[in-house]
Amino acid sequence: MEKIEHTTITANGINMHVASIGTGPVILFLHGFPELWYSWRHQLLSLSSHGYRCIAPDLRGYGDTDAPPSAASYTVFHIIGDLVGLIDHLGIDQVFLVGHDWGAIIAWNFCLFRPDRIKALVNMSVVWFPRNPTINPVDGFRAAFGDDYYVCRFQEPGETEKNFANLDTSLLFKNLLLNRDPSPPLFPKEIGLSGLLKTPETLPPWLSEEDTDYYGRIFKKTGFTGGLNYYRALKLSWELTAPWTGLKIKVPVKFIVGDLDLTYTVPGVKEYIHNGGFKQEVPNLQDVVVIEGAAHFINQEKPEEVNAHIHDFIKKF
Repeated sequence: MEKIEHTTITANGINMHVASIGTGPVILFLHGFPELWYSWRHQLLSLSSHGYRCIAPDLRGYGDTDAPPSAASYTVFHIIGDLVGLIDHLGIDQVFLVGHDWGAIIAWNFCLFRPDRIKALVNMSVVWFPRNPTINPVDGFRAAFGDDYYVCRFQEPGETEKNFANLDTSLLFKNLLLNRDPSPPLFPKEIGLSGLLKTPETLPPWLSEEDTDYYGRIFKKTGFTGGLNYYRALKLSWELTAPWTGLKIKVPVKFIVGDLDLTYTVPGVKEYIHNGGFKQEVPNLQDVVVIEGAAHFINQEKPEEVNAHIHDFIKKF
């Protein structure tokens, strides 16, 4: 870990913290919510040893990267603007892109807007669904799962922050990272988050106290507003992406998901992935990997398998 370099660069008007290691073709890693560059620690070390330059920023709103106060500053255009600014600053023309969770959403859109900058994409957990021109995603989730669904609950500024502020952040991350409940995440107002947290008796081999303490320490310092603002900008991103309605993602893609991932168990998602709908929207989808016994945070839970899947795909290009 001490071989990983940490720098701060200016991109798209913000200061961005970047972790990097290695030399060679560039792999750009995009983390999810609520995560950090640290989520890619296993991938950075493994893939750099295979002759790649591995770069994992704290995305806008996270860790040591600037967090503009307004939720309107967190559309997919802002985040992708940061990433284009980052690779421009580093003098990089094209990257292999790897995303997970919200990072996967950003990665799909990056490939939609700027396919010229992407050699190939390995995405995890969140599939690409084409933009629905008749309903924004927040209202769609509300119609499907109700007001207690986490995306809907996150919309109210300050409400979720108040909930998080009263929690032991290290314990929160243990619960998040170890969650294996495949049902949609619901946060009833009357219970709050504290009523949902449990102290695990032991941690699995892939997660240490050091890991959860690292996340806990950083988020205790920064708070969660930056990450929550991605959800609060969903409607605005939906409005602004209207010109791209119907466009397909044409870069070469490999998709990886755990069979216990709550994104995979959403009704209709398995059918979409395996019965041709996904391939129709992502015509250059070359491989779909479902890892048995793995939940949402797959790159941390199954690092050796994920590292091998990434390497086996990108070495073809």
